[in-house]
Parts: sequence; C-alpha cells; structure tokens
Amino acid sequence: MIRKLLGEGYEVFGIDNINDYYSPQLKHDRLHQLGIKAGNIVDHKRVKSDLYPSFTFVKADLRDKEQLFDLFKSEAFDDVINLAAQAGVRYSIENPDVYIQSNVLGFYNILEACRHFPVKHLLHASSSSVYGANSKIPFSEDDNVDSPVSLYAATKKSNELLAYSYNSLYHIPVTCLRFFTVYGPWGRPDMAPMLFAKAIQENKPIKVFNNGQMERDFTYIDDIVEGIYKVLTSDSIKESSYHVFNIGHGSPVNLGEFIRILESEMGKVAEKIYLPMQPGDVEITWADQRKLFGVTGYRPEIKLEKGIHDFVEWFREYYSH
Repeated sequence: MIRKLLGEGYEVFGIDNINDYYSPQLKHDRLHQLGIKAGNIVDHKRVKSDLYPSFTFVKADLRDKEQLFDLFKSEAFDDVINLAAQAGVRYSIENPDVYIQSNVLGFYNILEACRHFPVKHLLHASSSSVYGANSKIPFSEDDNVDSPVSLYAATKKSNELLAYSYNSLYHIPVTCLRFFTVYGPWGRPDMAPMLFAKAIQENKPIKVFNNGQMERDFTYIDDIVEGIYKVLTSDSIKESSYHVFNIGHGSPVNLGEFIRILESEMGKVAEKIYLPMQPGDVEITWADQRKLFGVTGYRPEIKLEKGIHDFVEWFREYYSH
C-alpha cells in the first residue's frame, strides 16, 4: 500500500509497533524494502526512508493515545488508512485481552485523533469475518452482521459501529473495507498459504480443517491495495459520509483446490492431516463485489493460479536467504 501511494505522488507516514505476534524479523524485512533499516528504529523516533524521500516511519503503538495525538497534531494528515489490528480468528479464542486492547481501544484512539485533528477521509480495514456463519451468499454489505462467531469478528464489527457513531456525531468521513482472505508475498506466517508452503517445503504434514470442506474467497494482495486506492480517490464518495465496501475476488475456492494449486507450484504433494472444524471458523466466505464496482468501477481480478504462482516465487526467494 505504501509503495502504491508513493508511486502516485503521496507523502506517506507509517506507524507500526512491530510486536511479536509473529516474527518481528519479517516485519523488519518488509520495512527494509521501504528503506527503513532496523538499526535506525527507536521508539517514537521519526525515521526517514533511505529509498523513498516521501516516506517516514515511526515505531509507535495505537494504544498510546498521547503519542498518537502528538503525531496527528504535528503531521496534519490529510487521509488515514488504518491497516493495524491484532489479527487471527483462532488466536482470539485464547488471548481475548490483546484483541480488545489493540482492535477496540487502538481504533478508538484513531477515531479520537481524527476528531481532534480533522482528516479528509479515514479508511479502515474491517473483515469478512463480520458476516459470521451467514447462510446467504454471496455476502452483501446490506446483510445482517449481528452474529459474529469469533472475538476477532466481534472486535471488527465493533469498529464499524464506532466508526458509524463518530461519523454521525462528529462528521468524520469513514469507509470500512471488509477484506476477504488476503494472501500474497510478505503475508502473515500464521495464515494457510504460508503455513502450507513452509510445511510442504520441509516435508511436514499440513492440517486441513473441516476435512477440507471449506471454501474461501482468496483475494490477492495487489487487488486489495488497488481496491483501497480506488476508494481513497473516488469522486463518488462524498465528504462527511460513512461507507462499507467488500473487497474480495468474488469467487470462492474449495480448500482442497487451493492445496492442489499450491502443491503444483511447490512441486510436491503435501501430507495431510484431516481435522474437524475449528471454533470460530466458517464454512464459506464469498464477496458480493457489486457495491465496490458500482462506486469505483473496480473489482478484484487476479486469479488464484497467478496469485499462488507469484506468492510461491516470493516464498522461495525470501526463505532461500
């Protein structure tokens, strides 16, 4: 997302607390791609990129309201794209506290900062998990989302409610974007593409939940980035408004088919351990794309075969080092 914005001429300010939910090394390696060296990172210190003159990074935590307010006051941001959250459905069952702190309190602090230091537009990463075990498919933004099946989903739903309230009370323009099963290079190591690829490479078995009888609307990272950018720059989205959009490929794929394509790219057949459905999981996700397309003229289009091919190319290069 940062590379996209820089390429379009934006000045970008990045915030991350670089926590250890998963390997901080992967996070530092991402930042290195943007010209931010790990040795230069100090808490609350602004670091200028060695590669991009228009990019500045600061290690900070969204739960630190005072620090966040200082940044908003000094930088006078025009737009805010919040992609920060404690992610993961299964982890939320075991560690609920961190989800309330990061996803609810952290997002509340962002809303407060946008209220006291007004911005043109706040874009927020919501999730397809808010649909819960919705039996109506594909999932539409107009569907009822009052029955989340995980704490993670509940925090994402609460974010949307908070955003709606802040828009109504303080006229903060907010758009919530429900992402569907994002995958691709530099992705989270706790998600299926990375877990499966690593296991296949190391000749270890993979865990296949619900005996493989699940479908996911896999959406390649470049499509997510383009969708965010189209919403950010859309003339159809009026100031002081509240919107919700799905960003998903719009064509769910059976988990077994996903594994087959990954095996083909990896050149190995995975050993599979079939297990029952995990608590908090759902059988299918499927994005209705019509609202996003109607407003922006854009719909995700990168097919799974190409997405997995590009992911595996990155995976091999990254882990060879």
